[in-house]
Amino acid sequence: MNKEALKVSVTSLAKTFDRQPVLRDVSLQVYAGEVVVILGPSGSGKTTLLRSLNFLELPDSGDIEVCGHHVRVLQGHPLSRVEKQEITRLRQKTAMVFQSFNLFPHKTALENVTEGLISVRKMHKGQAKQRGLALLKQVGLVEKADSYPAKLSGGQKQRVAIARGLAMDPELIFFDEPTSALDPELRDEVLTVMRDLASTGMTMIVVTHELRFAREVADRVIFMEGGVVIANEAPELFFGKGASPRIQQFLCKY
Repeated sequence: MNKEALKVSVTSLAKTFDRQPVLRDVSLQVYAGEVVVILGPSGSGKTTLLRSLNFLELPDSGDIEVCGHHVRVLQGHPLSRVEKQEITRLRQKTAMVFQSFNLFPHKTALENVTEGLISVRKMHKGQAKQRGLALLKQVGLVEKADSYPAKLSGGQKQRVAIARGLAMDPELIFFDEPTSALDPELRDEVLTVMRDLASTGMTMIVVTHELRFAREVADRVIFMEGGVVIANEAPELFFGKGASPRIQQFLCKY
């Protein structure tokens, strides 16, 4: 693929917590329109990797380029003003969907979706409302526009969170175990929205334990263990008979 299609490039990423390495020399690339699913056992570094890509977690060292914005982190060196500006710009081109929804409890579903449009994009309230209602319709929740999070199910909250992310017209969406806090029925609601989103060509990086989603929707599967990328391949190879014994062992547990 050409350079213009590159959405994420990571080289030699490292992160340590309390002297324990969590990411060890991680390198990967993600291209426009790809759905990349990151799998691995608990504690393998999946979420730390995801959070490092938009600097919710500051890595110890490594090169990160997201949506054309490049930041080089050097061990022991503070970020420069220019690098901090690059982080702000890359965040403006990405969205993050969290496991815990992170909705404002005192705002309605519609207000949660339009908050960024009004406060960050300075969009007129009427225009923001129109955009917000369209996005709630896209995730199947337009009838819940005036409901507060306390009145929504977990699946509905997560769909509002996805609509909120889409409101900012991101080039890339990060999903951090978006269904892990949900019951199976509610999980399917969210996965359906994510499948629909993938079909539109949205670039997505998804940390999950949803093997069926990985098998059916992912363009590539990354498997991590001990802070290292063990596999980075197409689903048919990852889930195929030729998978390594360690991956087969992992798949048998889920």
